[in-house]
Amino acid sequence: MEAFQPCLAAKGLDISLSALQRQDPYINNIVDVASQVALYTYNNRANEWEKTEVEGTLFIYTRLASPRHGFTIMNRLNMENLTEPITKDLDFQLQDPFLLYRNLSCSKEYVYQY
Repeated sequence: MEAFQPCLAAKGLDISLSALQRQDPYINNIVDVASQVALYTYNNRANEWEKTEVEGTLFIYTRLASPRHGFTIMNRLNMENLTEPITKDLDFQLQDPFLLYRNLSCSKEYVYQY
């Protein structure tokens, strides 16, 4: 039975890649996956992190066009996925289990993996 596990995992990634490509046809490879994450955003006025309505699987991928890398959270809570291109303007740091990042719009957000 163990011999089937890598095959099943590869099939799952193939299905996920197809789903991502429906959103962006330039995505060509999934680099990494975190099965369950939640997105939080920083509220400057309240000086605290607030949970958003984005929760699901995080996919980090390569693309055939510029920008060459990006990530998407396939949202399980509603139909709006989060997609961010990975460019020189994306500032991020890993503080396990958090991935903190600031995008071009200067919003501070973090992804929590649980």
